[in-house]
Amino acid sequence: MGSLLSYFWWGGDPDEVSPVSGLSRREVYVIQKSWAPVNANMVANGSELFRRLFSTFPQTKDYFKMIKNQTEEQYSQNPQFKAHVINLMTSINLAVNTMNQPELVAAMMNKIGESHHRRRIKEQNFHELKEVIVKMFIDVLKMDDATLGAWSKTVDFWYKHIFETLTQPEGTR
Repeated sequence: MGSLLSYFWWGGDPDEVSPVSGLSRREVYVIQKSWAPVNANMVANGSELFRRLFSTFPQTKDYFKMIKNQTEEQYSQNPQFKAHVINLMTSINLAVNTMNQPELVAAMMNKIGESHHRRRIKEQNFHELKEVIVKMFIDVLKMDDATLGAWSKTVDFWYKHIFETLTQPEGTR
């Protein structure tokens, strides 16, 4: 009876891995559950993420014309920068909340790759961002290894589809 109830609770086998995302239903649940407190204060957490990115990889700030020559105090009050923070956090939230539909998430990530290609963002910049995110999750959220592993797989899935369009020459998209 327990396994039948579990099957209905999870919408199928909780450990069955999606061939598209590489994540199980259980891992998607862990991602969604661990994301909720981050999203609850999206502007502050997104701003902290960028603050950490800029302090760890100062050259990344050069991609943001609106704050390139501003101090942390100045850029934290910049409306254009805050809008970018909200865009990033909203995109992550949407991707997290639709991970049970990985084909949709893949299409969303392709769009992100296209838009960042136009801005000449490199794969390396995304890897730097991932490094900062993981460190922030460890420091702030005290995530366990299983949750961090699920997040690593999730970001790898996202990046696979971002990089498909980020690195393609203009005429091949």
